[in-house]
Amino acid sequence: MSGPGVLVAGVGNIFLGDDGFGCEVARRLAASPPPGAKVVDFGIRGLHLAFELLEGYATLVLVDTVERGDPPGTITVLEVEAASEGGGIPDAHDMGPQNVLDLLADFGGRLDRVLVVGCEAATVEEGIGLSGPVDAAVPEAVRVVEDLVREEIAAYAGKER
Repeated sequence: MSGPGVLVAGVGNIFLGDDGFGCEVARRLAASPPPGAKVVDFGIRGLHLAFELLEGYATLVLVDTVERGDPPGTITVLEVEAASEGGGIPDAHDMGPQNVLDLLADFGGRLDRVLVVGCEAATVEEGIGLSGPVDAAVPEAVRVVEDLVREEIAAYAGKER
């Protein structure tokens, strides 16, 4: 990918109900990716996400479920610290976002920004398919991600002048 680029990463486990939210948003976005972004459904493959980030993206937009106590289906945008001291111990069974950033730092990679587009889950019990409120929130999440990508690309275009 040329230029600063944005990676949109859908994460989650499609076998745990609403935890598949990030995967569904990535699937929909991949049909027509926002200009300047690469969209990938990483599912539970956090190690692959860390390696993909070594390609030199400036911004990671992570799409996942969150637990903030809001009503199910509530979309939230969070900015998390992109810098990491590294030193994480890779564990294929626990490659959450912080572990991914730690591993990226260990490999010598870096990001300027990490944004999370999160959705409050109704259930993360075993089962395939999103609950009604979370499924209904997917189109809003797609719009939010598209807006964030546009803003990030515009910000980097302004810095290059």
